[in-house]
Amino acid sequence: MLDSLKHLSHKSLKIVRHLEFVAISPSGKANRKQVEKLKHVGGNVFQLFSETLPKESCALSFHKSKELASLSIVPILFDAKLNYLLGTTGTYSGEVDSLGLPHGHGEWQGFTDAAYYQGSWKHGKRDGFGFSVADKSQLRIGEWVLDKYKGERLVYSSDRIYGIDISKYQHVIKGKKYNIDWKRLRISHLGNISRKTINGDVNYPISFIYIKSTEGASLLNPFYRKDYVAARAHGYKVGSYHFFSTLTPATLQARQFLKNSYVKSGDLPPVLDVEPTKAQIQKMGGVGVLLTRMRIWLRMVEKETGKRPIIYVSQTFVNRYLSKATDIKQKYQVWIARYGEYKPDIKLVFWQLCPDGRVTGIRGHVDINVFNGYHDSFKQFISNQK
Repeated sequence: MLDSLKHLSHKSLKIVRHLEFVAISPSGKANRKQVEKLKHVGGNVFQLFSETLPKESCALSFHKSKELASLSIVPILFDAKLNYLLGTTGTYSGEVDSLGLPHGHGEWQGFTDAAYYQGSWKHGKRDGFGFSVADKSQLRIGEWVLDKYKGERLVYSSDRIYGIDISKYQHVIKGKKYNIDWKRLRISHLGNISRKTINGDVNYPISFIYIKSTEGASLLNPFYRKDYVAARAHGYKVGSYHFFSTLTPATLQARQFLKNSYVKSGDLPPVLDVEPTKAQIQKMGGVGVLLTRMRIWLRMVEKETGKRPIIYVSQTFVNRYLSKATDIKQKYQVWIARYGEYKPDIKLVFWQLCPDGRVTGIRGHVDINVFNGYHDSFKQFISNQK
């Protein structure tokens, strides 16, 4: 069920909420049924359908009531391990702690936004593995920590699709030049910059390679053409990327890339690598200017190559700026650099998981990337590259 929902866009999802109050009596007290429907009389007062007089929700001490009130939650029934809690924002059913706060496994249904969460709780907060969905939102499956969604914790294994991106820095190290041994390429280490969950030994084949071609309006990677030809000759799926500069017009940068880069049939989409600092953005005129220049480059390159480019950005860039450019976010696929144990919470095609990986056949550190999908999805992605 979750796998099928995960592939639906938010426009296809419609959350329908049906709110129903029930009283649970697991011990069968007073010869009552274990579950009986309730009518909401008002406030925190409910009435069993089988009775004519209201039945108050519970009796709590002042301290417990004060604790629950701070969370806007009132327990309907408090004599069982499983409780239904009513709050001003929604209802909870599941395990609770000694104060009646959600703790253990349970589910939450919001009143107004049809938000739904099912998973682990810790003293009133989502904490642990779970999934949530709401109107106009992506389905989230992964880890929560203190009520904040962290993302899906990936397990790295040989089943995933890995790739690398290279530039002159894989050839020139401390003033010395080195060649790439294309016949020996295998990923041997996923870096130490972040914690990772790895299943088995790291000895992964490389399925795709991105090569830096140009930067700004004048800089070239002197090893680009040789690396491009060699990578294709050895059967790798290849793509080219441009490092965006905040100092030169976007039209000149697009022409520079188009003039000096290969974008052949079957190649991966071209990539715009955007990594400006706050100071650089301010100096060029602000976020609006940056986004406008990005649009110019993306449109020019797509028009000339027939391939829609991918944008390479950091998770910080996504959080700060992409929300102000919904057209870019919706139209272009994203390749994110995020060096953590959780998968980025955004629709993406590639994820750069470390900048300090190791590849047999290449000197020094190498950026390691993973495709967002498995073999069937990657085959489909490649078949779409005309």
